[in-house]
Amino acid sequence: MSAQDRPNPSPWGSLKDRANIQKRKREAVLETAVRHFNARGFVATSMDDVAAELNVTKPTIYHYFRNKDEVLFACVRRGLEALSEAAVEASRERGPGLWRLAQVMRRYGMIMTQDFGRIITRTGDFELSDESRATFRALKREIDLTMRSLVQEGIDDGSIKGTDARMITFTITGALNWIGRWYDPDGAVPARDVVDGVVATLLAGLEA
Repeated sequence: MSAQDRPNPSPWGSLKDRANIQKRKREAVLETAVRHFNARGFVATSMDDVAAELNVTKPTIYHYFRNKDEVLFACVRRGLEALSEAAVEASRERGPGLWRLAQVMRRYGMIMTQDFGRIITRTGDFELSDESRATFRALKREIDLTMRSLVQEGIDDGSIKGTDARMITFTITGALNWIGRWYDPDGAVPARDVVDGVVATLLAGLEA
């Protein structure tokens, strides 16, 4: 087929190209919004603020999301899914329960130093719609149960001291979640050093 016989490419690009562009734009909205939510809070943040930083109009944002609540939940969900993935991967590892728990604790802590992790602890479920709130709680419950299972395995194999897996899990996740409240990304201490210090402190109290 000669060059002149070939069909002209669409000026709109292929469906795949357009889908990738849409995905990148949606991602830009989330990355910008989560920074504003973390810095100013959900209530104080306006979609006008996000639109202004992206140099677009607010209706442009609502082309990708129905409302502000949906933007917030998409940010929170991103962080929760990262935590869930870390917990599930650790549960599939081989080794003593304490060792596997330490792996997920380090990943969990690092996620809490990042924007999509920090938003989890900086968002009250009362700020979400009823539908989003139910999903938010269900995802957190899944993470809790996976973590609790790791703790229980450590208790059973003797690598973790204590008998109450539920209380131990609450203590661990509470400490790790709180990193998202007090950690300063612009501070002098690198995120890895912060997480290593918190995890080491927790492990010192868990090791049998």
